Amino acid sequence: MATELTNQKLEQLYDTDYNLWILETVNKLQSRDLDSLDWENLIEEVLELSKQEKRKIESLLIKLFEHLLLLKYWHSEKERNRGHWEREITSFRLQIIRQLEDSPSLKNHLENRFEQCYQDGRKLASKHAQLPFESFPASAIAPLDQVLDENWLP
Repeated sequence: MATELTNQKLEQLYDTDYNLWILETVNKLQSRDLDSLDWENLIEEVLELSKQEKRKIESLLIKLFEHLLLLKYWHSEKERNRGHWEREITSFRLQIIRQLEDSPSLKNHLENRFEQCYQDGRKLASKHAQLPFESFPASAIAPLDQVLDENWLP
């Protein structure tokens, strides 16, 4: 009965004080008090961590595509912005590579979302450059490994 009350209080804490819920959950995990955990919310939070990592790496790939496309196709601004765009490209690549080093399985996710990320990057590049969407190739300008290659620029 005491465990049930503890679970109930912890579940309420999730809705009323998220930070305290996290601290209490960590304490229970560290003390191996598994019977008192708020399992439903804990599972939800762990799954949300995975979703956040996927969204983060997708966002980086979208921004990488945007800048690769600007570099290749926005001719009127290329000379003035080349250094900035190349620095951004390097930054996005480094961040993606670090995430893949920490979580290699995210590469499968990127491969599955590759074309959608390209299309999103294409939209951003079109808006940024104020060029027609059709100014940019309909299909990705390079495969994933090449896009992530620090020695490659379009």
